[in-house]
Amino acid sequence: MDAATNPAVVYNRIAANVQRVIHGKPDVVRLVLTALLAEGHVLIEDKPGLGKTTLAHCIARSVHGSWSRIQFTPDLLPSDITGTSMYHQGEGEFRFHPGPVFANIVLADEINRATPKTQSALLEVMAERQVTNDRQRYPLERPFMVVGTQNPIELSGTYRLPEAQLDRFLMRVSMGYPQPHAEVQVLLADSEQMTPDRLQSVVDLRDLAMAIEGVRRVHADSDVCAYIVQLATATREHADVLHGVSPRGSVALLRAARAWASIENRDFVVVDDVKQVAHAVFEHRLILTPEAELARRTASDVVRSVLGKINPVGIRR
Repeated sequence: MDAATNPAVVYNRIAANVQRVIHGKPDVVRLVLTALLAEGHVLIEDKPGLGKTTLAHCIARSVHGSWSRIQFTPDLLPSDITGTSMYHQGEGEFRFHPGPVFANIVLADEINRATPKTQSALLEVMAERQVTNDRQRYPLERPFMVVGTQNPIELSGTYRLPEAQLDRFLMRVSMGYPQPHAEVQVLLADSEQMTPDRLQSVVDLRDLAMAIEGVRRVHADSDVCAYIVQLATATREHADVLHGVSPRGSVALLRAARAWASIENRDFVVVDDVKQVAHAVFEHRLILTPEAELARRTASDVVRSVLGKINPVGIRR
């Protein structure tokens, strides 16, 4: 593999570029870029003003490809996302006009402000990377990634994302407040007008596509796969869980672990790779029982419990 297309090299170049604007959040940046290398989608969820949109913008600017931003609002229509067919009188035929989803990186900003009907327009796009219009299929250019953002505390005028939609996201991550020294760096960067628009692309689409292909070739032996299935099964049998992780969630965990291993410059997956990404991959796929929610137990508590209970025997760590 060419050094420029090595997943670890590609990751380091993008991460260094993003962190010129996003300060004090290396773990969050790493998770989101892990999803990018796994060619998965990410939901960034946290309070206003913590840099959700800025992070997505920085990643888009770091990759020399197309990107678009869709501001989700209650009056947004599915065709405003996917595109529509328009009649061209001079040619006497309908022609499909692609919507903003036809880009390499799509920022779905405040995704929970759109109606469920509009949210569902992303289901096919995120799962199959294509749009169907008038029985014609229009594939999207690869690589393709949706970065969704939502504010979990301002619920007025929002629509809860259905489980089918959440399951399309490889990961859900939270930004969290920065440490004081990192917030100082944020203020200094603002004084210097260091914004995402100032960033230059550091990776072209070919290198990114080759890095993604390299991630797919990372080896995961049968013991690691069995460990992942044990974790997923444990969530289904957990007393606090109404609906546990589906087989799609197991596949997502393996894909994320492969990407994490590749960032470590390894061509095989170990247990620690799985553990590092388990919370981000599993938590949003769990539906807790009403009793657990009343007791203020969380999906994070469940994943932590499962990771502590399942002891991988005879597997490389």
